[in-house]
Amino acid sequence: MPLSDQTLTRAEELIARYPQPRSALLPILFLLQAEDGYVSPAGVAQAAQLLGLTKAEVGAVATFYTMFRRRPVGKYLVSVCKTLPCQLRGSREISAALAGRLEVPLGGTDQSGMVTVEEVECLAACDGAPVVQVNTENYERLTTEEAMGLLEALLRDELPPPTFAADGSVTEPSTAGLHWRLAGLGDPPATLGGPGEAATGERSVGRPPSPPEPTEQREAGEPQPGEGAGAAAPDPHPPAAGPPTGRVAAGGTGRDRPSTAPQDEGPAPEDKPRPQAGEGR
Repeated sequence: MPLSDQTLTRAEELIARYPQPRSALLPILFLLQAEDGYVSPAGVAQAAQLLGLTKAEVGAVATFYTMFRRRPVGKYLVSVCKTLPCQLRGSREISAALAGRLEVPLGGTDQSGMVTVEEVECLAACDGAPVVQVNTENYERLTTEEAMGLLEALLRDELPPPTFAADGSVTEPSTAGLHWRLAGLGDPPATLGGPGEAATGERSVGRPPSPPEPTEQREAGEPQPGEGAGAAAPDPHPPAAGPPTGRVAAGGTGRDRPSTAPQDEGPAPEDKPRPQAGEGR
């Protein structure tokens, strides 16, 4: 389905941000995905018309990036990491259990259109393995039972806060709202689950972030401490006192090695005349 008149106005706003219309292709694709739930053939044709490109050029970009879908996804996109650290902690069992509960293959959406489940490559949170993402926010260190509980909440259209949530870390209320934000248009409208809707406790953030550890600060020019953690380590091989010996330190360790400078060996012997031909030696 092509963009609605209201969304088309936002598309023109995005295009106006760039010196060349074609530079707005990625934001426009995200906007199409927010509107339809995926990048449809009709959307590809409309993007090409808006940006002065061919449908082949738009389709090539839409199929290159994995974040653009060629078929609709659910309101909640559940991504299970399948990279080795997560596999070792049971991520494959989690993804199989989620897909079995939804009665769909991996990459499929349940009949209600609420949840899509997929496996993805590394989510860059190996310390939280196994990691499950919902609309790009992490739910970490889950057991299979906990992952199933998360899924049941999503099927009830309930959105738990992400694990280890801190200020500013909240799960997007829908994939449509997520794609709207990725298009660069800020908070999604209320129709896509944006802040226009009544706030609920489900979107509240988790525990506050830990305070930073104190660090020692010294003014510029202040001498370094004479002892303690900041003190310079003493030289284990201090140079011996006394007159120079013509030897230099080797490698800064304090040990001596012969100098490569020429030494004074006294006056050179007088040159003797070479014997002439026929003379005895």
